[in-house]
Amino acid sequence: MLFSTILLAYDGSKASNQALERAIELAKVKPDSTLHVVHAFEFPRFFIGEALAPLPASVNKEYYDLAVQTTEEVKSRLAAEGVNAVVELLQGSPAEVILSYAKQQAVDVIVIGSRGLGGIREFVLGSVSHNVVQSARIPVLVVK
Repeated sequence: MLFSTILLAYDGSKASNQALERAIELAKVKPDSTLHVVHAFEFPRFFIGEALAPLPASVNKEYYDLAVQTTEEVKSRLAAEGVNAVVELLQGSPAEVILSYAKQQAVDVIVIGSRGLGGIREFVLGSVSHNVVQSARIPVLVVK
């Protein structure tokens, strides 16, 4: 199956790097295809009881700087591969951002790693890849 518009959900994890390799392979099968790479990030939130605890601005800056670094790294890799690609850094809940972007860009397939950088939060709330698979209206390739 050939895809013209491919969306890769990327967070810099081992699984998302493996998904990147697969997405590049898919993009190279059809040379006029476009690979959209989305790195969705959220600022951390900490609760004390039922109240949201304020975080120092430096913590949010560190998260943002890491997100920028992650997108710059993937841009470099894509440039080296010679793939027609668009890289986006978007803030919000990763599954929601990925699904919304897929709909807005009318992508043909979503490529996503089986596990990201979520840690215990993913275990408790359900993984991003699981949420994307359950909610997507287009094919989703989950890479292990």
